[in-house]
Amino acid sequence: MAATWQPQEEGFKEICGLLEQQISPSSTTDKSQIWQQLQHYSQFPDFNNYLAFILARSEGKSIEVRQAAGLLLKNNIRMAYMSINPAYQQYIKSELLPCLGSNDRHIRSTVGTIITTVIQIGGIIGWPELLQALVNCLDSDDLNHMEGAMDALSKICEDIPQVLDSDVPGLSERPINAFLPRMLQFFQSPHTSLRKLSLASVNQYIMLMPAALYAAMSRYLQGLFILANDPSGEVRKLVCSAFVQLIEISPDVLELHLRNVIEYMLQVNKDTDDEVALESCEFWSTYCESQLPPDNLREVLPRLIPVLLSNMAYAEDDESLVDAEEDGSLPDRDQDIKPRFHTSRLHGSEIDDDDDEDIVNVWNLRKCSAAALDTLSNVFGDEILPALMPIIESKLSTSGDSEWKEREAAVLALGAVAEGCINGLYPHLTQIIAFLIPLLDDKFPLIRSITCWTLSRFSKYIVEVTNYQKGYEQFELVLAGVLRRVVDDNKRVQEAACSAFATLEEEAGDLLVPKLEVILQHLMIAYGKYQRRNLRIVYDAIGTLADAVGRKLNQPTYLNILMPPLFSKWQQLSDVDKDLFSLLECFTSIALALGSGFSQFADPVFERCIRIVQIQQQAKVDPAAAGVQYDKEFVVCSLDLLSGLTEGLGSNIESLVSKSRLGDLLIQCCMDDLSEVRQSSFALVGDLARACPSHLHPRVTEYLTVATKQLESPKLKECLSVANNACWAIGEIAVKVRQEVSPVVIPVVSCLVLILQHTEELNKSLVENSAITLGRLSWACPELISPHMEHFMQPWCAALAIIRDDIEKEDAFRGLCALIKANPSGALSSLVFMCNAIASWNEVRSEELQNELCQVLHGYKQMLRNGAWDQCMSALDPPVKDKLSKYQV
Repeated sequence: MAATWQPQEEGFKEICGLLEQQISPSSTTDKSQIWQQLQHYSQFPDFNNYLAFILARSEGKSIEVRQAAGLLLKNNIRMAYMSINPAYQQYIKSELLPCLGSNDRHIRSTVGTIITTVIQIGGIIGWPELLQALVNCLDSDDLNHMEGAMDALSKICEDIPQVLDSDVPGLSERPINAFLPRMLQFFQSPHTSLRKLSLASVNQYIMLMPAALYAAMSRYLQGLFILANDPSGEVRKLVCSAFVQLIEISPDVLELHLRNVIEYMLQVNKDTDDEVALESCEFWSTYCESQLPPDNLREVLPRLIPVLLSNMAYAEDDESLVDAEEDGSLPDRDQDIKPRFHTSRLHGSEIDDDDDEDIVNVWNLRKCSAAALDTLSNVFGDEILPALMPIIESKLSTSGDSEWKEREAAVLALGAVAEGCINGLYPHLTQIIAFLIPLLDDKFPLIRSITCWTLSRFSKYIVEVTNYQKGYEQFELVLAGVLRRVVDDNKRVQEAACSAFATLEEEAGDLLVPKLEVILQHLMIAYGKYQRRNLRIVYDAIGTLADAVGRKLNQPTYLNILMPPLFSKWQQLSDVDKDLFSLLECFTSIALALGSGFSQFADPVFERCIRIVQIQQQAKVDPAAAGVQYDKEFVVCSLDLLSGLTEGLGSNIESLVSKSRLGDLLIQCCMDDLSEVRQSSFALVGDLARACPSHLHPRVTEYLTVATKQLESPKLKECLSVANNACWAIGEIAVKVRQEVSPVVIPVVSCLVLILQHTEELNKSLVENSAITLGRLSWACPELISPHMEHFMQPWCAALAIIRDDIEKEDAFRGLCALIKANPSGALSSLVFMCNAIASWNEVRSEELQNELCQVLHGYKQMLRNGAWDQCMSALDPPVKDKLSKYQV
C-alpha cells in the first residue's frame, strides 16, 4: 500500500494553501482558524503522508512551506506515531531517507529532526534501514549527503545518545561502533560544518563514556589537539567544552596531557571570540572542583590571574551597561519581573537559606571569570594575592572616566576573593574598606552597585571589629554609605544596596538597634520610590531586619515609621495580586519579631489570610466561580503568615482562631495534593498545638491520622519536608493532649522506627524530629510503647545523642525515662547507646529531668550485678564516662 500511495491533487493543494497562510506574516486569516482546519485534516489517516510528500517532493513550493509541513509532521509523530497505520509509517520513512542529501540545508535539518523523533518513539529496531542509509551518506563524497547524515546523527546524539550505544537485535555490534570512527575521521574534514557536527556528536558521549569512546580515547584526544586552533570559533568552543567535560567526568584520561591542556585553556581564555573564551573559562572552576592536585594549576596562576581580571571588565555589548542607565522612576515592565518562589516553613535544623543570587542573571565571560577567581581563591587562598593585588591596585589607581570599567572590575575582584583570601587580606582590610567607602558615591552607577556587593562580602569582618573604637566608626560609615545607596535613584544600585544591606543585617544583629530609626527611615523612603521589581528586595531587607533585632523592634517610634506605609500597600493590593506574596512574607518576619506587640495589627492580617486561602480553595475546584486561576503560592504564603502570627502571639491568637473557619480550612490543606501546601499546613498545625491546643481538640484524631499518612514509606521519600513538619506536629499535639494520641500511637511509632533505622538516606532534620516525637509519644503513652522498645532503643538513642540541648530534647528524654520505668529490661541490650545519649547533654536545665536520669542510671547499676555494670562502663569512651561521672555511677 505504501508504495502505491499517491496524494489527491485537491487535498495536496488545500493543505499547501493552509500552510502558506499559516506562515505568511501578512495573512489576514485568523491563525487559530487555520490551526483548526489543519487539525480537521489530521483526522484523515493519510494526512501525515501528505505532509511527508510536501516536505520531500514539492520542488515547486517554497522551502518555508515544505519546512512547515515537516515541523507539523514531527509534532504529529511525537503525539501519535504508534497510532499511524504501519504501512503509512513505512511510506513516511521511505520519503524521509532520500531527503538526507537534499540540496537545501533547511530541508536536511528538518528531516534530521523528524528522524530523531521517530527513533525516540520507535527505537532503532523499528527502522533497520536507517543505519545503513546514514552510513552510506557518511561514506559518500557528496557534501550534502555527508552533512545531512551528520546533522541527523548530531540530533540523535544530543537527544537520545544511549540508543546508539545499545544492542540492536540482528546487528553484530552496537551502532556507535560503526559511527564513532567515521565521526572521528570528520575531525579532519576541510568542511567546517562536518568538523563542528562530528565534534558536537562525540562530545555528547563524554558523560555516558561508552566502551567504544574509551577505547578510541587516544584518537579522540589527538583529534581535539588538531582542532584546538581551528579557524572556526564554534569548533574551538566545542574543543574547550570537551576538555571541561573530560576534566569533570574522566580526568584520568587527560593525565598525560594535563600540562598541554592547561596551556591551551590559558591561551583560548584570551580568544577574541567571547563564546570560546567563556567556554574555556569554565575549565578553571571545574578543575578545582574535580579534586585534582592543585599543583598543575599553581605554576600558571601568575599568567592566569591577569587574564581573568582582564575578562572581568564589562564588555562593550554587555546588556548591563544599558540597564544601568535606567532611571529609577521608570515603572517596570511585566517581563522585567521574574517569577518568585516562596519557600514553605520547615521545622528543625538544616533550613538552608542560600539567597546569594547574582545581581543580574545572564551568565557571561565577566561572571564566569569572577566565579573562577572565587574558586581559585578558595583552593589556593593567599597564594594568589602576589599575582592579584598589584593588578587590583593599578586598576584602582586610575581616575579617568574612560577607565571606569577597569576600576569596577578591580572592585569585583576584591569581592570575588573576599572569602578565599580573607587571611592574607585581613591585616589590610581596614584600609581596603576605607578605600571602598568613597566608591559608594562614585558617579558611575555600576561602580556604586559593585561596591555595595563587595562590602557585603566583607560584612563578617566589618561587624567583627566593632569592639574597637575605630572598627565601630568604620561600621557606622559603611552602614551610612549603604543606606545612602538604598535610596539611590538608579535601579541597579538600589537592588545591589538593598541586598548588601540584608547581608550586613544578618551579621550585625543587635548592633543595628541604636540605628533603627535611621535605618527604618531609609527603608521607607526606598519603599515609597522603588518600582515593583526592587520592592521585593526592600521587603526582604525589612524582614531580615525584623529577624535580626527581634523584640527590640517593638517600640512605638519604630512601628509608626514602619507599619503605616506597609498597611497602605496592604490595602491597595487585591487578594489575588501576586505583589502580595512578598508583603505576606515580610509580615511573617515582623509578626515573629514583635511577638505580642503585633496584636494591634493582627485582626485584619489574620482575617485576610483566611480569606485568601478560601478564595484559592474555591479556585481549585471551580476557577470560573472564584473568578481567578488557582495559585498555590497564595495558600502557602498565607498559611506561613498564620504560622508566624501563631508563633508570635502565642495564646493571644486564641480569640482570632475561635471566631474563624481555620479548623475546616486547615484540615483540607493538610490533605492537599501539593506537597508545598501540606508542608506549610503541618507547620501551622504544630504552631497551633503549642499556642491554643483546645481549637485542634474537636478534630485531633483527624489531624493525627492525616499527619501519620505523611510518614508512610512511599510518601516519605517523595516529600521529606512534609514528613518533617507532620512528624514535628504529631509531637507537639502529643505533648498537649497526652493520652488522646493513643489511637494512632502504634502506627506512628512503626513509621518513626523505620526512619530511625534508615537515617543515612534521610535528612538530619527529619531524623531529629522523629527521635523527639518518638520521645514525646513515649512520655504521653509509655504503657503502649514500652513492650516494643527493645526493637528501636539503639537507633533511637543514637539519634537522641546528636540533638542540641533544648526544650524539645528534654521532652524526648522524659519519654525515654518513662519507657525505662515501665519496662527496664527493654533497654538492657542497648545500655551503651543509652549512656551515650545521656552523656550528649551539655547541661540538663530541668532539675526534675536531671533526677530522673540519675534514677535510671542508678537503677541499672543496682540491677546489673557481678561486674556486669562495670563491663558496660568499660565499653564507653572516656569523654562519655566523664560526662556521666556527675551522676555518681
